[in-house]
Amino acid sequence: MDVSFLGGPRPQRGVGVVAPFDFALDRELWRWVPDEVSLHLTRTPFVPVEVSLDLARLVSEHETLGDAVRALTAVAPEAVAYACTSGSFVGGIAGERAMCAAMSLAGAPPSVTTSGALLEALAELRIRRVALVTPYTVSVTRALEDFVAEAGVEVTGCAFMGLTRHIWQVPYRDVVAMARQAVSPGTADALFISCTNLPTYDVIPQLEAELRIPVLSANQVTMWAALRRLGTRAVGPYQALLDESARAWPSALPEETPEETQEGWT
Repeated sequence: MDVSFLGGPRPQRGVGVVAPFDFALDRELWRWVPDEVSLHLTRTPFVPVEVSLDLARLVSEHETLGDAVRALTAVAPEAVAYACTSGSFVGGIAGERAMCAAMSLAGAPPSVTTSGALLEALAELRIRRVALVTPYTVSVTRALEDFVAEAGVEVTGCAFMGLTRHIWQVPYRDVVAMARQAVSPGTADALFISCTNLPTYDVIPQLEAELRIPVLSANQVTMWAALRRLGTRAVGPYQALLDESARAWPSALPEETPEETQEGWT
């Protein structure tokens, strides 16, 4: 069979991703990636520590980052993303910047961390007030609040789950419930759902329609920022960060009086 007419595979562009050893949502990351881009993932070494500030520090050590970046350079990615929120906010803004510098020193092309990507997204959308949802314990959640406040963004509300393991198993309904708890009407300009191990892709459009504010998530901002460094766009329908047309929030519909409600409508 003559297959010469196929001309070979399309040129591939790559994003290297450094993830914690317990990261379980590879498939979710891929959902934001256009067809011409591949993800090359590597994980930090296993440590027998539950999700905590201690774990965040361990998975973001500069030596660990350097080893991961050097492993990725063999496949020549055009950008490298560190996909962990807590690992990139635990040291504050200075710590996040130092992580990017460590990755560059190890040979990374343009690099980004999840928490750095969050700050880029907040700036892109001109957000000054944000509500937070996290799966973390109170101490890890407070560290995120401090990181956001250090960047000059007011935290208007927060809901957290107190989990220390198996975060990737949290169902969408629990994420939605936490979002509703964190956001009070008229107080927040956006909602951020933290942790790259928390599933969020399918709930973002639903929550944006309900809350009428941009909804950002850890994996979403990571992929958005990494792909920007390639000069391309992340894929995601009806997500305000990715689609400017989705940022025009319609006015809330007036409430119906009982006599206006038609049969079959609720």
